[in-house]
Amino acid sequence: MKKLTKLSIVGYGAGDAANNLAFTTATMFLLVYYTDVAGISAAAAGTLLLVVRIFDAFADVFAGRMVDRSYSKRFGKFRPFIMFGSIPLLLLSVATFSVPQLGETGTLLYAYVSYAALGLAYSLVNIPYGSLAGAMTQDPGDRAKLGSARTVGALLVSSALGIFVAPLIKPGADLQSTFTNITLAFVVIGAALYFFTIFTAKERVHRSVPNVSFKQSMDTLKTNRPLLMLCLSSFLFLTGYMALSSVQLYYLRDVLGRLDLFPVLAIVQLVMTLALAPLMPRLVRKLGKRNVYIAAGALSMVGGAIVFISPPSMVWAGFTGLLISLMGVMAVNIVVWALEADTVEYGEWKTGVRTEGITYALFSFTRKTGQAVGGALAAYCLAVGGYKSGAAQSAEAMQGIQFAAGALPAIMTILAIVVMARYKLTDAVHAQIVGEIRSRRSAEDLQDNPEGVPEGAAADYATHGKASGSEIS
Repeated sequence: MKKLTKLSIVGYGAGDAANNLAFTTATMFLLVYYTDVAGISAAAAGTLLLVVRIFDAFADVFAGRMVDRSYSKRFGKFRPFIMFGSIPLLLLSVATFSVPQLGETGTLLYAYVSYAALGLAYSLVNIPYGSLAGAMTQDPGDRAKLGSARTVGALLVSSALGIFVAPLIKPGADLQSTFTNITLAFVVIGAALYFFTIFTAKERVHRSVPNVSFKQSMDTLKTNRPLLMLCLSSFLFLTGYMALSSVQLYYLRDVLGRLDLFPVLAIVQLVMTLALAPLMPRLVRKLGKRNVYIAAGALSMVGGAIVFISPPSMVWAGFTGLLISLMGVMAVNIVVWALEADTVEYGEWKTGVRTEGITYALFSFTRKTGQAVGGALAAYCLAVGGYKSGAAQSAEAMQGIQFAAGALPAIMTILAIVVMARYKLTDAVHAQIVGEIRSRRSAEDLQDNPEGVPEGAAADYATHGKASGSEIS
């Protein structure tokens, strides 16, 4: 298979930039919006985030089945969802940040409904978008490039939000008008980015079964142990990261007293990612995706510990810990998408059916669940500490913020690394599996025996966790 062109890689990255106009805006500012603008208490907002994000996780599974059941000869399986779902998604982002004052119950109900609708629309766009990477190429280097591209695209958006929007989140500002104008502008920008992706990122990987049945989807999930382990590790990691993401503004503003550092944080993150992205394919080739994931997680854990133990008076120590933690997060976020794409081939090898949609949906389900738990835990930390909007925070409130920003991410990352240390689908095993899948096709055996178990190193791995007669580490 030919290497991906630079245009297709950039086009794919543009799609995640568009996704994050809705997603990162919500994860970065929605808790602040609910507590400081809509007037929802921190505890109620935490419960809202937990309930709706769990609903979002189930919406991902629904979207995965929709993707697996659909196929267009002209546009393939994935791009039609992006084409027709992108504008509703962007408009619902406007609605989510436009909560009217309808009394305590009415306001809360509107927040639940609008955020849930946003989550469903996001699933119907993001699941096909994420699945598209595995259908564009099977080359590990190219998959790492796609992971880098989407990470850069997402970070460009989060950096812009940090540089231009975060400094506006201060007491006395007309935040409702700010969020309304920003989300309306994102409708135009996001639509342009999505359609750039549609016309440049195309499917190239052969599929024998265009429309996948429910039974075939379930068979894939039941036999895909690497996918389940990756999902568990990602759940743990995302729980910690979402807690950090939800309170990093509070940490800079209320603990360190330096909201002006938020744009600096965003710029440094952007520079680090732009430097890291071209290096990641080389690191993957040298160390393997699993080892890069583990090393990056360890870096993030160290940063979280520094954030937690640094006293508020040591501003630069806390800020440095935040940077170290986010550097590890960025590296994990680059490589994890390539790991997920590898599990698609494992599922195809085990069952004879390629199911990008439900595979990515289960992966996204666990990530969304982690995000739900992490965001809720962050809000509960604010509530337990006694956070009060627009006031000077007590020592207890600042401790709650520090725990959510530092200790919680560090603890969850340790658990994620423990799981990933037992992950057996290394790059070498994946290459063997892809080779055997191609051999099946060339021998025209796939249609005669779609669930047959191949011989060789990959088959040995499936039964014993070994390849070429030696244990995989």
